[in-house]
Amino acid sequence: MSDCGRVLVVIPTYNERENLEIIIHRVRVAVPAAEVLVADDASPDGTGEIADRIAAEDGQVHVLHRAGKEGLGAAYVAGFGWGLERGFDVLVEMDADGSHQPEELPRLLSALQDNDLVIGSRWVRGGQVENWPKNREVLSRGANTYARLMLGISVRDSTGGFRAYRATTLQKIGIDDVTSQGYCFQVDLTLRTVRHDLRIAEVPITFVERTRGNSKMSRAIMWEAFRRLTGWGLAYRLDRLTGRRHV
Repeated sequence: MSDCGRVLVVIPTYNERENLEIIIHRVRVAVPAAEVLVADDASPDGTGEIADRIAAEDGQVHVLHRAGKEGLGAAYVAGFGWGLERGFDVLVEMDADGSHQPEELPRLLSALQDNDLVIGSRWVRGGQVENWPKNREVLSRGANTYARLMLGISVRDSTGGFRAYRATTLQKIGIDDVTSQGYCFQVDLTLRTVRHDLRIAEVPITFVERTRGNSKMSRAIMWEAFRRLTGWGLAYRLDRLTGRRHV
């Protein structure tokens, strides 16, 4: 892996006590120079306390305690802001549940040398999912196809949540006004990156369904994604008709 400066891996958590210690250990082994920020939404199962203990033992692990469960997007925005304020050069998104393999992170960071955003992609050649029921795969592929068609983008896994941003990318696209959550948050930041003519690469990964704890997926998250994607898509088409360039 080429040197890309100071790396901060942001891991949002809500009731992930069964997974947190394992995933942090794997990150620290995979990329020893990277630092980790746990953004915990006041998990009632004690995840935040576990994070505090790990941080007390490892100076490269930090904890951001948030007031309550405000959603994935808000947790990432807070984590990115924390990292930008402290001068990190690269901000990484990674789930706490083990679905994103830390051992694949060096490949994402290497690809970031020539790009502004690197997405760990399930839906490019070489990407795959494990332990997913067929309906989940169909839903994810369909959502990404819908995003490509509605938004006029070529990214094949715009809903993917394992990704690495240059700090300059987040500063250019602006994150202070991001309110989207879940899948929609990932599409939102992807779209902003595309609209600013920044470089995006997709690196194939293996996505593994969680084996511990409960999924945070809900109908509300899926509905928000569909509603916002449709709105963005209609705005994109209107801009093309009127000759305006939407940024």
